[in-house]
Amino acid sequence: MEKQLKDILPILGIENDAILSKQGEFTLAFRISLPEVFTLSDEDYENLHQAWVKAIRVLPKDSVLHKQDWFLKKKIKPADGAKRPTFLGEASSRYFSGREYLAHDCIVYLTRKPQGRKPSSSLFSNLIRPALIPRDMLGAQAVREFRDTATQFKRLLEDTRLVTVKELTAADLQSQLKTTGLIERYCFLAENDGQQLYQDITFGDALKIGNRDVAIYTLGDTESLSAHCGSRLTYEAYSTDQTKFPVSFAARLGLLLDTGHVYNQYIFVGDAQATLKQLEKKRLRLQSLSAYSRENAIALDATNDFLNEAISQQRLPVKAHFNVMVWSSGREELSIKGNQVLSALAAMDTSAKPETDGAAQIWWAGIPGNAADFPVNDTFDTFAEQAACFLNLESNYKTAKPSEGIRFCDRLSGRPVYADLFDAPRHEGITSNMGTLVCGTSGGGKSMTVNHILRSLYDQGAHCVTVDIGGSYLGLCDTVKGYYFTYTESEPIKFNPFYLSKGDVLDTEKKESLKALLVSLWKGENETFNRAEYVALSNALQGYYEFLAQNAPVFPGFNSFYEYLERDYRGVLASHRVKDSAFDMDNFLYVLRPYYKGGEFDYLLNASENLDLLSQPFIVFELDQIKDHPILFPVVTLIIMELFISKMRKLAGVRKVLTIDEAWKAIAKSGMAEFLRYAFKTIRKFNGIPIVITQELEDLVSSPIIKDAIINNADIKILMDMRKFQGKFDKLQDTLGLSDKGKTILLSVNKDNREIFIDIGGQIMKVYKNELCPEEYYAFTTEGKERVQVQEFARKHGSIEAGITALVAEKTQ
Repeated sequence: MEKQLKDILPILGIENDAILSKQGEFTLAFRISLPEVFTLSDEDYENLHQAWVKAIRVLPKDSVLHKQDWFLKKKIKPADGAKRPTFLGEASSRYFSGREYLAHDCIVYLTRKPQGRKPSSSLFSNLIRPALIPRDMLGAQAVREFRDTATQFKRLLEDTRLVTVKELTAADLQSQLKTTGLIERYCFLAENDGQQLYQDITFGDALKIGNRDVAIYTLGDTESLSAHCGSRLTYEAYSTDQTKFPVSFAARLGLLLDTGHVYNQYIFVGDAQATLKQLEKKRLRLQSLSAYSRENAIALDATNDFLNEAISQQRLPVKAHFNVMVWSSGREELSIKGNQVLSALAAMDTSAKPETDGAAQIWWAGIPGNAADFPVNDTFDTFAEQAACFLNLESNYKTAKPSEGIRFCDRLSGRPVYADLFDAPRHEGITSNMGTLVCGTSGGGKSMTVNHILRSLYDQGAHCVTVDIGGSYLGLCDTVKGYYFTYTESEPIKFNPFYLSKGDVLDTEKKESLKALLVSLWKGENETFNRAEYVALSNALQGYYEFLAQNAPVFPGFNSFYEYLERDYRGVLASHRVKDSAFDMDNFLYVLRPYYKGGEFDYLLNASENLDLLSQPFIVFELDQIKDHPILFPVVTLIIMELFISKMRKLAGVRKVLTIDEAWKAIAKSGMAEFLRYAFKTIRKFNGIPIVITQELEDLVSSPIIKDAIINNADIKILMDMRKFQGKFDKLQDTLGLSDKGKTILLSVNKDNREIFIDIGGQIMKVYKNELCPEEYYAFTTEGKERVQVQEFARKHGSIEAGITALVAEKTQ
């Protein structure tokens, strides 16, 4: 016989943001935001478990906690947060679009039953007789008290600072034009929001919703449970000899169960004293029969233990039930999913019962607001502490807006998530600066990670200045059409610090940086620089730029400056009767002669291309060939400093990123340690991000520059696979200031899975996958053969983008 669902639905309606049932139950609904999976410590799990226990204990008698966790397969939609659309950004969006992941939604229903409500069973439920109205409906006072209790419940969970709880309103509960309500979602298994589904529900040999078969696996009796349960389990896949990586006890029924499913968790709070009295009567019966049966004797001991624990430790006796519901459009696929559920339960040392005859009543009780109608014969007696162990405690990684974060992937499914490393942590008081330290062994993925971060920041509108030794950023620089400065015999490194961009003027900062450059070229480290020389250089620069203003055809550069000094400035000094003892012009010109045309370094300060460094958003200085050069390297580092400081002060509102990859060693040796300290302490005030990359463990442990200037001012630490150091990890842990929780999470990193560990302010510690699309990989690769191949394809096809596109197409054939 066919019936209309609206006629037999146990829900009367939604009033005052609560679900009212036809049996008189009053249900409040809350959406729970759970902590992210793989980010909690043993202590976190214990605190969270105790919070749930306390929250359950505040519920009044005749109430039900129904926690319903939905895990649905969804597909990634294209995301675009770029101010500057780039070849790599678009390729990345295409690559991840359509990838499947397990979306999670957690709803908690708190139900208050009216007095005199008879418990349901598999033989009697409102599925059969849906219109029994109790004699005593809930009164206004009882409703107010229950709302107060729900507020306490919410506060106890939120006090952990691991969970956020939002009470759902009528608008959240009801179906709208483009949104699916909670009841409709459950009854028709709507997997997409706004999906309008009206399907047949069949209770026959098997439960069917539309063309999908539904299977329910239950934990409804003590015999199927494990002998021990707790707030957490050791997850062997991420554990090491030195660390045990924790997950919640029920994690395998949550995100670790990689199929679409619903995990229902019921805890029924009754009259504790009445329950204990019933058990006391049962104990007496078993005692009188124990002499005739070993089973009765064992049952007597178990009942005694239960009563002793309840009284001695003030435990709250409850009834509980847990079930996993899966569905599929084919019986064969449903069987595969069922085996996944059974395997997950076996890993918890429990065994599930596949429901057949009772499936209809159990499914019916899962309708939001109908938990009070759950068949009591499918529950088991336990304490709140043990029942809370079976609650799912974790959720997916949270994600920021694409325009505000760096795209990484979660560890489970490779789902793209956006991590806001710089802004949100500062606004929330987690960090005080944006200094970033990247550390990992050779081949651990440092350059790939930093390339990806720089590309993301560039796409979001940042200006990036990178100092490199090794050529790790050439591919990225080419794809974004940046400036790449390097030294070869055929094409030596060239700059023009005297060039002013259109609209720019010789301000005090520019003049001071040019004076610092000239002094470093002129004076040795131990030579003094007096006041008269300072004034003479200031006047020379001022006069030179006035000369340029009057002689437009003259190209600014060191050559024309040198000629101005020799031809015009001598007369200025003579007219002011400046003696050689105050400013020795001949000595000055003689020392600087190698930088003038025809000199040994005439190329260095006379560049005629790549001049507009201030407005160029992506610049790389590759210093491998000159890092030990006594003349070139100090000059180049001064120019880099001047450039970045100029960007800091003149580009208001624009994010600036200074990246120093391994070059920090050479810079520190060249007396630039103070610049590193300055960068890490100051540029945050100018919306700047300093990033330093280092490879060797000893660099962290032994270098005062790293420890004092960088680590102490780097609230963001990005670390690669450190498992080979686990035997001597204590010193590294102390240097980095890592907690034991951070150590456990860090040592779970596996470079073969392209994983990285990120510590933000010592409070947020998480492992991400740095998965790249093929185009990104070939743009960022530092493997010698692959780099040569990319360059060959770029020459053959006319550009780096066309070359990488052709190479990817060839590799994927």
